[in-house]
Order: sequence, then C-alpha cells, then structure tokens
Amino acid sequence: ASISNPKDYTVGWICAISTEYVTTQAFLDGNHDGPEYVSPNNNNDYILGKVGRHNVVIAVLPDGEYGITSAAIVARDMLYSFPNIRIGLIVSISGGTLSLTYNIYLGDIIVSALRDRKGSVF
Repeated sequence: ASISNPKDYTVGWICAISTEYVTTQAFLDGNHDGPEYVSPNNNNDYILGKVGRHNVVIAVLPDGEYGITSAAIVARDMLYSFPNIRIGLIVSISGGTLSLTYNIYLGDIIVSALRDRKGSVF
C-alpha cells in the first residue's frame, strides 16, 4: 500500500537497537511507502506499515545511544512528524531480572505504566 500521509498514523513503535528495527517488519501485515513529509531536523528513519487496522510508524534509537533521553528524543521527533499518534510502544529485548517482587525471564512480555507518577510493571 502507498499510505504515507503522516496524519493517518496512530501507533508509534520505538526499537532500542537496529536488529529489532529490521525484525519488526515481520510483524507488519503490510508495508507503506515512506512518509511524504517529516518535520525539519527530524533525524529518525521510519518504517511505515499496518498491523490489523492500525497504521504504525516504527523508529529506532540512534546507533550506540540508549536510555531515557535517546528514547524521548526519538519519540518527540516522531510526534512532531506524526501528530495523530495515540499509542506509543517501546519494544526491546531484555535479559530478565529476579527480585523479591517480580521474576522476569527472557521471553516474558513486560507492560509498564505510570501509577502515582512512578513507573510500574504489571
């Protein structure tokens, strides 16, 4: 399909590393052409496509840059260029962790949300 109007995209998906960025294409039900326009100074590369009935924008953190700041910059630029994004995903590989509260293993799906202005996992 050739949908590439940035206003038609409502899901933003950010990957931490380029391997994940390439792999995400396998999850798309269809690929779209590149965006017809992105904001000036937007340094993100995008993959556009469809998952079910949702038009999805996929971006990746800059090579070798990780963490909250890099993710926030990618998300900010994505939102400037795709103003109708309403669902944001950060999808990444994790090695797992053990704690008194949670045991998270490789392959688990972790969902985080703000509760009382703090991040929480459930």
